[in-house]
Amino acid sequence: MKKALVIAIPALLLFSCFNLFSGGAQGKNRNSIPAAEYLGSRVAELDRVLYVYRDFYDGMNNFTQKAWVGDSDSDIPEMDEAAQAHSGISGIRAGLDLSRHSWGGYMFVNGVLAPGGQDPQADFGNTDAGLDLTGASKLVFYAKGESGGERVEFFMGGLGWNEGTAEAPYADSSPKTTGGYKTLSKDWLKFEIPLKGRDLSRIGCGFGWVTNNTNNQGKQRVNFFLDDIRYEFDEKRTGPVFLQSYASAAPGTDDAIINNFAYLYDNAAAAMALSYAGKHEQARRIADAIVYAADHDRSYSDGRLRNAYSAGDPRSFTGWRSASDAEFARLPGFWDSGDKAWYEDFYAVSTSTGNCAWAIMALCEVYRCAGPPAGGKYLEAAKKIGDFVLALEDAGTGNRGFKGGYEGWEGSETRVTYKSTEHNIDLVSAFDSLYRLSNEGKYRDASESAGDFVLSMYDAERHCFYTGTGDDGVTANRDVLPLDCNTWAILALGDSFTEGAELMEFVEREMGAFGGYDFNNDRDGVWFEGTAQAALAYKQIGNTEKYNAILGFLNSHVTPGGGITAADRDGVSTGFLVSGTDIPWNYGKREHLGATAWLAFAQMGRNPFSPIGIEGQ
Repeated sequence: MKKALVIAIPALLLFSCFNLFSGGAQGKNRNSIPAAEYLGSRVAELDRVLYVYRDFYDGMNNFTQKAWVGDSDSDIPEMDEAAQAHSGISGIRAGLDLSRHSWGGYMFVNGVLAPGGQDPQADFGNTDAGLDLTGASKLVFYAKGESGGERVEFFMGGLGWNEGTAEAPYADSSPKTTGGYKTLSKDWLKFEIPLKGRDLSRIGCGFGWVTNNTNNQGKQRVNFFLDDIRYEFDEKRTGPVFLQSYASAAPGTDDAIINNFAYLYDNAAAAMALSYAGKHEQARRIADAIVYAADHDRSYSDGRLRNAYSAGDPRSFTGWRSASDAEFARLPGFWDSGDKAWYEDFYAVSTSTGNCAWAIMALCEVYRCAGPPAGGKYLEAAKKIGDFVLALEDAGTGNRGFKGGYEGWEGSETRVTYKSTEHNIDLVSAFDSLYRLSNEGKYRDASESAGDFVLSMYDAERHCFYTGTGDDGVTANRDVLPLDCNTWAILALGDSFTEGAELMEFVEREMGAFGGYDFNNDRDGVWFEGTAQAALAYKQIGNTEKYNAILGFLNSHVTPGGGITAADRDGVSTGFLVSGTDIPWNYGKREHLGATAWLAFAQMGRNPFSPIGIEGQ
C-alpha cells in the first residue's frame, strides 16, 4: 500500500441506564439535547440510502472504481470531481469528445482488490464482487449540462451481460436498467430510475452513463455534471457505521485530505454521548463498527485499533480482500489522480493507547445499557482491546503507567516509548470500567498503574499536569501545556483529587481566551472541545455558576444543524506537530464530531470519565 504523510472512581451500578442530568438548564428530557439530536441524525442519515457518490473523498461513496466503455481504448476521456455541486462541496464532471469517439461512457463498479494487492481493479463480472441492494426502490441522481441540450443515457446493472444474456460467471443479477436518453438543462435536474421488481441481489455496476453522436447531432462535445447519486430504500437498513470526523472540504484544498476520516476517539465519544441521551440504537451502530474493526484488521489480530477508519460502513467492499484473504476494516486515505495511487496517513494507520481507551469506554457504556447476553460482544471486544493495551504497561519505572502505542504502517511500525498524561487519564477510566464489569483484577491493577502515572505528572507548585514524558518514559515534557490533560484529570480522578479549584485557576489564567479556552497556553483562539471539557471540570468541583456561563458561551456558537466547529477560527495551534512530520498541528473552523460529542456532554452535564449510575453525574 503506497503511503504518505498527511496532513479513583466510585462503585458502578451495573447494567443500568439512568437519566441523571443536572445543573443549570439541563433539567430537561435527555432526548431533547440538541447536540445529541444532531449526532443521532448523523447516524440515521444512511438508514434508507446507499450512496454511489455523495462528495469528494467521502467515506459513504460506493462503486468507487470507474470503467470506461466506448468505441475504442484510445483518447479515453477523464472523469473527475469538480466544484460544480448540487449539494455538498463537489460533483462529478464527465463528458465525451464526439470528434474522437462516436460513443462512450463510464460504469461505476465495485471492482476487486486481490489478497495482498495495493490498488483495486475494475471487474466485469468475473469475481463475486457485487453488492446486495435488495430492497432498493429507485436510483436517484442529479445531473446538468454544461450548455444545456446534452443527451445522455443513465443506467445501472448489466455488468457481465451481452445482448440481453448474462455471460460472466458473476454477472449482475439484473440486466441493464435505464430510463433511456435524457435531455439535460443548464440547471440541476433530478432523475430517477425505478427498481421495484428487479433482482438486486448482486449488483456490480451501481451506476453508469453513455452518450453518442447520433443523439447529439451537431455537437463536438458533450460535457455535463453529476451529483448525489444514491439508491433509496423503503425499509430501514441498519448496520455498523463510523461517522465522518470533520465536515467535508472542497477539492484542491489541504483540508480535503481528511474528508473520509472517522477518527476512533471522535466516534467513541459520539457513541457515549448518544447512549447517555437514550439513543441506544445509534450508539450501538457505532459500537458495532468498533467491534468489527477490532475483529477485522487487515494485518493484526492482537486487538489493537487504528487511530482512524474510513467513514461510513467499516466493512471492506465485496471483493476486496486483505493479504490473508479476509474481509477487513477500511482505513481512510485519498486517491491521487496524478500519481494514480492511493495514499494513507501515518497517524491514521497507527495505534494510540488513549484512543483504544476511549473505544473501551464506549463499548463498556453500550454494554451497560444492552446488558447480557445481547451486549456480550461489546464487553468481549472491550476486553480484547484492553488486553492489547496491558502489554504496553511500563511497570519497570517508578511512575508506572502505559506507553503511547505504535506508530507507522504494518511491517515497519515502531513501539513508542513516551507516556502521555492524556492517554493514561483515559486508561484510568477504561480499565476501571472493565474491572467493574468483568471483576478481573488485572484491570483494577492497570487502572491504578495509569493513575499513578497521571499523579506523577502533577506539579503541586504550579498546580498543573504536564503533557507526559519524553522518550525515556520518565522525564516530564514541559514544552507544551495542553488544556485537556488538566481538565480530564479533574473529571477522571474525581473527589480523590483535592486541588481542582487551584488547577482551574491555572487553566483560567493560562488557557482562557476570547470567552472560551485554548488548546494550550498561547491563547490564540477558542478550542470548543476543550471549552466543553472546562465547563464540566467546573461542574465537577462544584462551580455550577461557571459551568452554566461556559455552557451558554458554547450554545451561542452552535451551527444551524446542532453541531459545533473545532475552533472559532482557522489556525488555532496546539503546540504539537502532525505525527511523523514537521507540520504544525492546528485546529480550524470546521464542524467537528469530537467537539460536538463534548458539547453534548456539556449540555447534559455528564462526565464521560465517570461510569453511568454514579450519583451526581
